[in-house]
Amino acid sequence: MSGEVQAAAVLGGLAESEQTESGRRPTGPVRPRRVGLGSWLLPAYTVIAFVFLLIPIAYTFVFSFNDSVKSNIAWRGFTFDKWLNVCNVEGGAVCEAFANSVIIGVVSTIIATTLGTMIAIALVRYRFRARSVISLLLFLPMATPEVVLGAGLAAQFLAVGVPKDMTTIILAHTMFCISFVVVTVKARVSSLDPALEEAGRDLYGSPAQVFWRVTFPLLTPGIVAAALLSFALSFDDFIITNFNSGSVSTFPKYVYISASRGIPAEANVIASAVFLFALVLVIGAQVSRAARVKRLAKLG
Repeated sequence: MSGEVQAAAVLGGLAESEQTESGRRPTGPVRPRRVGLGSWLLPAYTVIAFVFLLIPIAYTFVFSFNDSVKSNIAWRGFTFDKWLNVCNVEGGAVCEAFANSVIIGVVSTIIATTLGTMIAIALVRYRFRARSVISLLLFLPMATPEVVLGAGLAAQFLAVGVPKDMTTIILAHTMFCISFVVVTVKARVSSLDPALEEAGRDLYGSPAQVFWRVTFPLLTPGIVAAALLSFALSFDDFIITNFNSGSVSTFPKYVYISASRGIPAEANVIASAVFLFALVLVIGAQVSRAARVKRLAKLG
């Protein structure tokens, strides 16, 4: 009897599934769909976070068109004059500060990216004494507060007798940017397939040829990402720069000093232009990547 009951249950289940698949509704009460707290809480939190982050950017962009005189706090009228004559305020001090930030960012990025890439390759590919200690020490600038780094570097420059100028800023920025470069490039080096380099050596390629034609192209995405991160950290830094800049003015330092009397609209213009340039760069990279993926899909 138990076998007959099991067979009947199986046949009943199959019949019910066939009715459901054929479009007929199964008999029995239909439970209402419950709306959980997480189904609306997470989207609401995401929207609030984006609005909170974008309000300062929108304020900066809108007030770059403000017809202000000294203070750029109250709206006085719409004008394009600030965009067309951005370097005319205070004898071009804002443009000079922006140029200094770009020069410092580019030079420190080149040095930090070059040294950090070599250190990352050495830490991943070679075994030597104090390797683990060096890996630990590279994380210290990332974990140390910038006030401590800035004050320590300023004390060292003062003890050695080095005058504070653009050179000291570049040295300071290079020091704390190397850690971020090493961490970024190290992850890329660890993910490389050694068989690709072995294939290059099997084809009688010299070590230099294997590096520049196989290893370096594979490392390029990680190196570019590390360089962009390094430049962003250098361009945006204020604390370490303020300790080691002396009389040299950078864009973050100029904005901080001007905040006491009202940031001029020209500073908003430069900040808006940098944001728009970064936005265009990101969109262009995404469009180029999508086009490359589409092209490869057609070839495949």
